[in-house]
Amino acid sequence: MESISNIKDIFNNTPENKLQMFIEQYKDDSRQGVANLVKRAAKKIDDYNKEIERTYKLSEFERKYSDYEFICGIDEVGRGPLAGPVVAGAVILPKDCDILYINDSKKLSAKKREELYEVIMEKAVCAKTAVVSPKVIDEINILQATYEAMRQAISMLEPQPTLLLNDAVNIPGEPMKQVSIIKGDAKSISIGAASIIAKVTRDAMMVEYDKIYPEYDFASNKGYGSAKHIEALKKYGPCPIHRKSFIHNFI
Repeated sequence: MESISNIKDIFNNTPENKLQMFIEQYKDDSRQGVANLVKRAAKKIDDYNKEIERTYKLSEFERKYSDYEFICGIDEVGRGPLAGPVVAGAVILPKDCDILYINDSKKLSAKKREELYEVIMEKAVCAKTAVVSPKVIDEINILQATYEAMRQAISMLEPQPTLLLNDAVNIPGEPMKQVSIIKGDAKSISIGAASIIAKVTRDAMMVEYDKIYPEYDFASNKGYGSAKHIEALKKYGPCPIHRKSFIHNFI
């Protein structure tokens, strides 16, 4: 008789879309351990089907504007921190995009974001990020710096988009049609994908900055105003990646 340990390995290595075959193969096994695995398989199938339905709903705007050949989602990460750059993501997904689990990057774990980053970069028609420095943020203000990061990310795309789906903004200076969607990173699969690649890119930068300026705990707070960050700012003063226009209240 096949061991429960071996059956568990099969369960763990079976993708969700093949689990029904696992259930059919082991549903008559009377051992409690196997019965539990069959129940878990059924639950995973149910969750998988719900995720397919959620992802379909998340593609509502992409379907609405499907006459446009290259639909690009745009989002930014890092408007609020006291330190570090603002990063924009721009993603054109294929019309038949089958990537599951995309969502507003803030609703995903760091591990899930990193997994999805790899999938998005592999499957996207094109995906780019652009970075605008704290120095430029101080010079032109965060809103204008955000627009600049978005324009830079769009300019690197090949092919160029024919429609922009934006998270709650209209980007000055872009000639193509734009659709501004409130909370777009949770309502559009393209914007959600852009938020993920921007977030992963910026977080990785802040982890590297933490090695240079360890006293500010950038690896943990990513430049946002945590208690430890503010305490260090008051004790040591600003470092070169602090936004001078953001820290008047602390120094």
